[in-house]
Amino acid sequence: MAETASLSLVDRAGLDRGRIERIVADGLLGADDGELFLEYRQSEMLVFDNHRLKQATFDTAQGFGLRAVKGEAVGYAHASDLSEPSLRRAAEAVRAVHRGYAGTFAAPPPRTNIRLYGDDNPLAAPGFEAKAKLLQEIDAYARARDPRVKQVSASLGATWQVVEIIRPDGTAYRDVRPLVRVNVSVVAASGDRQEAGSYGYGGREGFARFLESGQWRHAVDEAVRQALVNLESVPAPAGEMDVVLGPGWPGVMLHEAVGHGLEGDFNRKKTSAFAGLMGQRVAAPGVTVVDDGTLASRRGSLSIDDEGTPTNCTVLIEDGILVGYMQDRQNARLMGMKPTGNGRRESYAHVPMPRMTNTYMRAGDRDPAEIIASVKNGIYAVNFGGGQVDITSGKYVFQCTEAYRIENGRIGAPLKGAMLIGNGPTDLHRISMIGNDLALDTGIGTCGKNGQGVPVGVGQPTLRMDRITVGGTA
Repeated sequence: MAETASLSLVDRAGLDRGRIERIVADGLLGADDGELFLEYRQSEMLVFDNHRLKQATFDTAQGFGLRAVKGEAVGYAHASDLSEPSLRRAAEAVRAVHRGYAGTFAAPPPRTNIRLYGDDNPLAAPGFEAKAKLLQEIDAYARARDPRVKQVSASLGATWQVVEIIRPDGTAYRDVRPLVRVNVSVVAASGDRQEAGSYGYGGREGFARFLESGQWRHAVDEAVRQALVNLESVPAPAGEMDVVLGPGWPGVMLHEAVGHGLEGDFNRKKTSAFAGLMGQRVAAPGVTVVDDGTLASRRGSLSIDDEGTPTNCTVLIEDGILVGYMQDRQNARLMGMKPTGNGRRESYAHVPMPRMTNTYMRAGDRDPAEIIASVKNGIYAVNFGGGQVDITSGKYVFQCTEAYRIENGRIGAPLKGAMLIGNGPTDLHRISMIGNDLALDTGIGTCGKNGQGVPVGVGQPTLRMDRITVGGTA
């Protein structure tokens, strides 16, 4: 399938481009906006668990989605059959949404020559046998690290997606998107007690760099370290206390508790806790939050979004002031704003909507050691697992998978069962110290919204947050 990198999906399907463009123009005549979205995708997953290769899957999918936008309404038809009759039926279906309506069709997205990743297919190399052998090596290495390691699960996953977007004026946009991920999970036991640890990494490139021995050994070492730390953990205290969040992956809390509330559709519908607050202070001074889809090879990055708009580094909160939202084309038009390159969809079977790319808080000027030393009684949250967030109220609950007690400015015993409970918009004002150690996550994030999942990135520096409610088991 390497030829698809240089061959349009219309040509590959044996379709006549002129006829397809006329069908699209016919189906969207009178609408405000819309496009034909074509997709070809290969995906592979290998899972090694309990001393054996437990799963090996390969999948190929292709299809199209045709969208017509009329004000707040959307007509959408999709099919896996990439043929002219299917496209004609789709055009008739979406035409029903805007029949009799005479909108002014939106101008196409601007062009870009920026390429944030190559088009190499990560499923092509290394081959299946080499990947299976590597997983076996990872398993053996993890078990040799410590006799308390009792269970190991390792996986390699990759996708190679080719998209083509055709607008009714014949304007076309194309992107070839590789994506890989490596993950290691272990369970360590001591007596009757068992604890888990995990580490994953990846990005938009081929497997070569990620499968170097230094990379996967580091992943194993971190997973084992986390499991062994958790074996020594003590019940977490409960109550209101100061919390220090570590750099990198803890930015997932910012993503969930704040980021979703800054997506355009929630604000247009006034279902976000940030609705109507543009230009007002929504966070402590020094807090600057951006969504940046332009970082080379990052998991959440895109050269163009799924509407053809080039991605941007969009400042959302600047020095504590709300200055921007993440927008797709429809919500931007309805709100009188510009698209920001955040129109994303899971696949051809889904409509685009405003979604995050790589969302992070910019660094401050404090030394992380100084931040920890400033806390008399609190916790240091290094890694997070699952969480729940209410977009309308901003309330959240997050489970810490690695956390430590802080007493008199010193990191103490690891904690088990610590949960952070609060309200995102309120707690942005509780940030009192921002570290100079901004880090992005290692390339493992997947974001869910309205039943769609897309790859994303998160990040932040070390932060001190004052008077946060901690749920514990002590």
